[in-house]
Amino acid sequence: MIYEISEKCEKEVKKICDEYEIYVSTGKTIELDSKNDELNFAKEEIAQGIGIRVLKDNKMGFAFTSDLNKISQTAKQALENSKLNNPDKNYSFSQVEKVKNIDKIYDKKFENLDLDESIDFLNNIISKANETKCNVISAGFSASSGNSIIINSNGVSIDNKSTGFGAGLSVNIENGDEVATAYDSISSRFYDLNGDKLSEDVCNLAMNSVNGKSIETKDYDVILDYYAATGLLSTFLSAFNGENVQRQRSILHDKIGNEIVSSKLSITNDPTLEKGMYSSKCDGEGTVSKRTRLVENGILKSFMYDIYTANKGNTTSTGNGYRNSYASTPSVSPSNIIIDFDETTQIDEIDEGVLTTSVLGAHTANPISGDFSVEASNAFKIENGEVSDPINKAMISGNIFEILKKCEGIKSEIKQYGSFILPKILVHNLRVVGQY
Repeated sequence: MIYEISEKCEKEVKKICDEYEIYVSTGKTIELDSKNDELNFAKEEIAQGIGIRVLKDNKMGFAFTSDLNKISQTAKQALENSKLNNPDKNYSFSQVEKVKNIDKIYDKKFENLDLDESIDFLNNIISKANETKCNVISAGFSASSGNSIIINSNGVSIDNKSTGFGAGLSVNIENGDEVATAYDSISSRFYDLNGDKLSEDVCNLAMNSVNGKSIETKDYDVILDYYAATGLLSTFLSAFNGENVQRQRSILHDKIGNEIVSSKLSITNDPTLEKGMYSSKCDGEGTVSKRTRLVENGILKSFMYDIYTANKGNTTSTGNGYRNSYASTPSVSPSNIIIDFDETTQIDEIDEGVLTTSVLGAHTANPISGDFSVEASNAFKIENGEVSDPINKAMISGNIFEILKKCEGIKSEIKQYGSFILPKILVHNLRVVGQY
């Protein structure tokens, strides 16, 4: 269906402009949310739409519609919108390249998944949690399928088809006047989510967090669990955005070729991974997906670019021009970010430290300087190589660019949380502030 729509669009756009890009997407989403242990929101939605960009006299114009009867009007609107913009020679569209198929990003099970089965899956997560002493605060489940095609006046024609599934659970447990909470989520390209394990892990985390003890303020070896690590790394990742670099809003703007993190650490942007949550044949403007080594053994090698920022910087796009939907234009965004350590250490090698499962307030970190001060959530003491008492209240402060110079990987399962694919991370000499 999207092929017929794109061909119809192209015929209309060709009548008014020689340089163009057409993005067509269709998709279906199932979304469920519960409060406490009762379902309070359920949605099954089918969406489709068209985004058209045209380039005339070095001026870019964009328009979109969800009404397939308004293709001609939308094309004309894109042209009219271009007249309102200033000319910029850095605008252009992607060129034809060899396209590589990306395996294992579509699950046919989605085609037979209905609302009732989805509700049963969510209710099972809630039921498993209720079998423990935990109280369910909220839970959610989502499943989506998307199909898109991008074509342009340079002969590019690339389609993408994918699915995604996710579930999350938040619980608390009361012990007298004390309440401990915990949250976790799971996601996959396939309908292979283990809801039972999610419930078990979250409830165990909440129960283990009861009766927190105070901790002395000083520098510790701190293990950042997956959520804690991704919260802080999101600030770090913004420094690799080509637009931030060109505006000198990145501390790394002049650091290509320099060692910026531990020599044990390499960072790769890879949209070609099997089962990667952000894998695709191309980005949102038709640049074919490719691996980009951002950091190699601590050395800064590259930034992330879309076509516009690449042209502006006299380089080539890294295939990081993604769009949220047909209703938006591409902008620089990461795909799958692999955090890879040459060597890993074991938790039993830590004499005295802290394990924090997540951090609260990571969004307040300064994206330019990298300074942060966050609350450690579901945190525990590490004593003589073993996780011991829960910590009632603690703050962690430091600088994300500095702590990554003195970090190691912890021998642990590699997981994907959001864009990041990573192990647990050990940071040496990080300031932990006790009861505040």
